[in-house]
Amino acid sequence: MDRSQVEAMEPLPQDAVDLVKRRIEDEHGYLSWLNTSVDVVERGRVVLSIPFDDKLTNSDGGTIHGGVAATLADTAGGLVQRTAFEDPVSGGVATVNLDANYLRPATGDLRAEATVVRSGGSIGVSDMTVTSSTNGDTAEVVVGQGSFRLFRE
Repeated sequence: MDRSQVEAMEPLPQDAVDLVKRRIEDEHGYLSWLNTSVDVVERGRVVLSIPFDDKLTNSDGGTIHGGVAATLADTAGGLVQRTAFEDPVSGGVATVNLDANYLRPATGDLRAEATVVRSGGSIGVSDMTVTSSTNGDTAEVVVGQGSFRLFRE
């Protein structure tokens, strides 16, 4: 399925969205520790965010470590593939490849938006963009693409 076919599917059930939100925000050790929020989960599109925190910065204390932005992109890219499943909480997703292009340092809150490029029988591809917002100014800090192994049940 390509992006338009995924977007044309029936909307996700609210209980599935709530479950995804709880699993990432409350139950996942690493993502919870990062204070990850699930902002949007809809067919073909996911938005996640992480607020700025000193514990996430490089030794300069002002820029967020690039691995945090990559984690956010990777998580959003995999999660958006689940929106192409008939039942988004069944099966599984594993990263096959992650391509992250760093454009500038992240100095504020992070927001990742991921969209489905294609979701096949066993492999899916997602586009991801991470922005950073500081004092009302927002800039792209990472753009990337990921491929994901899909384990459909």
